[in-house]
Amino acid sequence: MPVKFESEASASRSPPVVNVAAYRFAPLADLPALRADLLVFCRSQQLRGTILLSTEGINLFVAGASAQIGALLARLQSIPGLEKLEAKYSHTDHQPFRRMLVRLKKEIIAFGVPGIDPARRTSPKLAPRQLKAWLDEGRPLTLLDTRNDYEVKLGTFENAVPAGVDHFRDFPAAVAKLPAELKDQTIVMFCTGGIRCEKAGPYMDSQGFRNVLQLDGGILKYFEECGGAHYRGECFVFDQRVGVDPALQESDSAQCFKCLSPLTTEEQQDARYVPGRSCPWCHRSEAEQAAQTLRERNQAIREAVNPLPGSQPADVFRPLRVPQDCEGLSVLDTFCRLVGHLPVGYWEAECRAGNLLDSRHQQLGAGHPVHAGERLLHRLPQTIEPAINGDVTVLYEDEALIVLNKPAPLPMHPGGRYTRNTLQQILNTVYRPQKPKPAHRLDANTTGLVVVARSRHFAGRLQGQFADGRVGKVYLVRVQGHPPEDRFQCEAPIGRQVLAAGTREVDDAAGSTANTQFSVLRRLPDGTSLLEARPLTGRTNQIRIHCAFLGLPVVGETAYGAQETEPRQTLQMGDRPLCLHAWQISFSHPVSGEAMNFTAPPPAWAS
Repeated sequence: MPVKFESEASASRSPPVVNVAAYRFAPLADLPALRADLLVFCRSQQLRGTILLSTEGINLFVAGASAQIGALLARLQSIPGLEKLEAKYSHTDHQPFRRMLVRLKKEIIAFGVPGIDPARRTSPKLAPRQLKAWLDEGRPLTLLDTRNDYEVKLGTFENAVPAGVDHFRDFPAAVAKLPAELKDQTIVMFCTGGIRCEKAGPYMDSQGFRNVLQLDGGILKYFEECGGAHYRGECFVFDQRVGVDPALQESDSAQCFKCLSPLTTEEQQDARYVPGRSCPWCHRSEAEQAAQTLRERNQAIREAVNPLPGSQPADVFRPLRVPQDCEGLSVLDTFCRLVGHLPVGYWEAECRAGNLLDSRHQQLGAGHPVHAGERLLHRLPQTIEPAINGDVTVLYEDEALIVLNKPAPLPMHPGGRYTRNTLQQILNTVYRPQKPKPAHRLDANTTGLVVVARSRHFAGRLQGQFADGRVGKVYLVRVQGHPPEDRFQCEAPIGRQVLAAGTREVDDAAGSTANTQFSVLRRLPDGTSLLEARPLTGRTNQIRIHCAFLGLPVVGETAYGAQETEPRQTLQMGDRPLCLHAWQISFSHPVSGEAMNFTAPPPAWAS
């Protein structure tokens, strides 16, 4: 069909911007060169919109001045296979597109069903005026709307059957749900401009529907030739106009940025319509949105820990930074000095096995000299890590921080036997590409509240509050024995020296100041007591050390005041739990300064 140029008189009566929609199924080749040529051409003509190119054909929505639109269509019709390209026209007083795009696609309309080739075969076309005549006389037929549900919402033919899809790729599944008796009835399918029906028709033929017709040119051509007869509402279009009425004029409808639902003028007056954020159909309160976010986040955690990251054999690399006093020592002497709890023979064997490496993972000989600040690695080949409790629960999150309830046993950071089965690894997996940073620490065996920053910047603000004692912390602790007083405190200084299994001890002479306040909540018949502990300082293992010092060791303790000969810093799954729980925490939000208060559900032993 030759290019349709508007007359000077009609152009003067119409709004200045011409909008064209067109498609054609035809074999196209040398697409990258064609794309580049069309992009330069359209920009030279000051046109905007989108052209999709594929080996199966072309699909376009473009707007601009009348003469320039005519030039584009003439250029396209000069391409072999596109000689019969036809366009549908409408007019606006403004440019409905922001920019000009020419894209290469696998399909010009995504369907995903192999073997459907409209260039070779498609369903018979029914002219718009013929459809109107059939509807006028009441001929028995089924009108099938192949468009997405949000398009149908804005308008459709009277008594049309919607396909019930969110995307055209879902159409085959929708066809499978159609009543079997329709296979012998007349079906007239339609969409916006006809392109979807070009694929939907042959697919329905393949599924045994014997009399399928498609509305030629879709709703837009029906509006052009027949107006709004038998149609209710508007037609959704895929540009900033959102909808056009049967006169092909832009309507006052808008579209929700979030859920894509078209919105009438009345719906745009609804208080739940916030442009760019929500509408009456998808609006949720802030509390509902936060709850949904937490459900999704906690589901992601369940998936990240099933199976546990460290349950599969993998090489593990333990880093070691060379201190100043090891400058010039050999690799062997350095490891022996810095990891002295392991015998010399162990490090000699590791060196022979090629497991002592530099930061580039290159093997190092036993006598290789090291330098202060250098990073060395100890490789543990194909390691399976001990199981941990991965039942981490996020209680709150925003753009700056995360508050979670940590289970036990679960180390927070890599160390000892744990590299991948750690809280840090779980957070890195779930929040990737972010690497959240805990603002403080809990022992591997301690449960309860952990505050985590979403970035290094926010971590600095939070860690400053912990360092300055501006964070309020309340723990639940169950101890052996009955304290004689209901309220008491311990100010025993805690030593700086790290002992076996990372433990420390009270050091009256040179220890760091430490202060813990205790309140008795219940004295229990089994000889234990449930206490509330408020650490006013933040020393490592402070509550556990103070309880043991007072002769009230924590129930389940394996390091302080325990009967075991070898202290253990991390319990095994199935062991009796350490009865220490970070119950409540209060601090200032690192961005707003708002007071934040959180409580973690008490564990069973505190009930």
